[in-house]
Amino acid sequence: MLARAALLALPATMAAGAAFAQDAKIDTGDTAWMLTSTAIVLMMTVPGVALFYAGMVRKKTVLATMMQSFSVCALVAVLWMVLGYSIAFGEGGAYFGDLSRLLMRGMAEGWDKPFTLGSGDAAVATTIPESVFAMFQMTFAIITAALITGAVADRMKFSALLVFVTLWTLLVYSPVAHWVWHPNGWIFALGALDFAGGTVVHINAGVAGLVAAIVLGKRVGYGHDNMAPYNLAFAVIGASLLWVGWFGFNAGSAVGAGARAGMAMLVTQIAAAGAVLSWLVAEWATKGKPSVLGAISGAVAGLVAITPAAGFVLPGSALIIGVVAGLAGFWGATALKHWCGYDDSLDAFGVHGVCGIVGALLTGIFAYGALSATPAAPEGISGSVEQLLIQVYAVAAVFVFTAVMTFILLKVVDVIVGLRVTEEEEREGLDVALHGERLG
Repeated sequence: MLARAALLALPATMAAGAAFAQDAKIDTGDTAWMLTSTAIVLMMTVPGVALFYAGMVRKKTVLATMMQSFSVCALVAVLWMVLGYSIAFGEGGAYFGDLSRLLMRGMAEGWDKPFTLGSGDAAVATTIPESVFAMFQMTFAIITAALITGAVADRMKFSALLVFVTLWTLLVYSPVAHWVWHPNGWIFALGALDFAGGTVVHINAGVAGLVAAIVLGKRVGYGHDNMAPYNLAFAVIGASLLWVGWFGFNAGSAVGAGARAGMAMLVTQIAAAGAVLSWLVAEWATKGKPSVLGAISGAVAGLVAITPAAGFVLPGSALIIGVVAGLAGFWGATALKHWCGYDDSLDAFGVHGVCGIVGALLTGIFAYGALSATPAAPEGISGSVEQLLIQVYAVAAVFVFTAVMTFILLKVVDVIVGLRVTEEEEREGLDVALHGERLG
């Protein structure tokens, strides 16, 4: 059971076991879809996250917030090429890849042939070239790091952010990606289901954001100053770009233009819609009015929750996941944050962390076997108590590892360059204090 589950847990699963024959050809239809998916996943960070986050901060920090997403996009791209991809998808062992793709060397061999991840009986073959696979995975690494910035908005040094993202991408994100998505990874072997990044992206980023928010402390004036969003129109545009880009995120994780991609796209839309409505109902009932901020937050909550489940569940289950995610995200962004007393500026943990956990666990309940069936495992993986327990174990492992490593890395960065701007700089605004620019 576990071996079969492991085989089906990787989003790149197109065919498994031995690699394609030497004369196998790239499928142009699958490759075209993956090129498209890669482009719109990149769009999720720039301009998606950049606008989404910038619209929710105060005017004096809008440019600095956009700068964070834009710079993280460039930084992580280089890190991925130099070392991150090799750590995540190099052969390696159960916990860490190898250096076989350092500086992406070795791609000249078979650059125009279908890519096979891993080797031996556990190898996973695709119908696309490695260049496209590596680029698609790069966009996931980029957005994961960018999501963390929402938790520390308004108060983290730009230099500290760059050093932290460098260390975190190489020492946290890349190893976790290896655990979950490489055939040698221990969570892959455990049989945990994560189609497009519930653990790797959302729990990872959400927990890192939570720890960072606690370590940095609250914003100056938090709880009594007016911290209303500067421009919710920016945030709506950003959220809309995220919603559209998520089809590449989830349906693209089928790594092919087939029926599973189609189902992943359908359930993504349904979950997002269900979460918008449930968040608005909760907000309407508790605060008297449904807000624009609530609507877009609900959409992201549903998209986050369906991410690990997208290739494993049917539409009815997706609606349940979305409705639950909307309620859970609303609770995470309001009651939980208030009870615990931390300042997660833009609710990176409240939405991504909480809803990532919800989605990962509900995947273990609602998985429909036929969607993940292969000739080697014709029954696929169905929801069960056993599968739920596996999901719990995977979630807990990533949560603890990310929390501990993030705390250590933040302390290291604090020693190297310091984490937080001065109170005077924070009051002036990071646009001027860090970048010497301001909105007109």
